[in-house]
Amino acid sequence: MAKSTFLQDFKAFAMKGNVVDMAVGVIIGGAFGKIVTSVVNDIIMPPIGWLIGGVNFKDLKYELPINPLSVQEGVEPVPVTINYGNFLQTTLDFLIIAFCIFVMVRIITKLTKKKEQPKPAAPAPAPVPEPSAEEKLLTEIRDLLKNK
Repeated sequence: MAKSTFLQDFKAFAMKGNVVDMAVGVIIGGAFGKIVTSVVNDIIMPPIGWLIGGVNFKDLKYELPINPLSVQEGVEPVPVTINYGNFLQTTLDFLIIAFCIFVMVRIITKLTKKKEQPKPAAPAPAPVPEPSAEEKLLTEIRDLLKNK
C-alpha cells in the first residue's frame, strides 16, 4: 500500500502544471545555453580576436612561474596557468543569456499585465430625473383619490 500511495503522490506532483512547465524551461534553457555558447565561441569571438591581431581567446592565459619546491628529478614540471581568455568567453556567454532572459521576462510581464488589467467598468446608470411639476400634481391627485 505504501508504494501505491507514494506513486500516486509522485504522479500528482509531477502532473501539476508548474512542475511540467519548470521541467520544460530547464530543458529549453540548457539547449539555449549551448546555442549561446556556440554563438560566442564560433561567431562573436573569432572576429574580435582577428581585430586585435589574430588572437584566439581560449589561448589567452597567464603562466605562473614554476614552484621550485614542486620540481622532481626526471619529471618535467607542468606550468600552472590562469586562463583569463576562457573566463572572458564564459562571461560573455553569461551576459548574453542574462540579457535574453531579461528581455523574455519583460515581455511576459507586459503580457500578463495586459491580461490582469480589469475591463473598464460599465458607466453608472444615469440618475432618475426629477419629476416635473405636472407629474407631482398628478401624483398628489391620484393619492387623494385613493384615500377617498
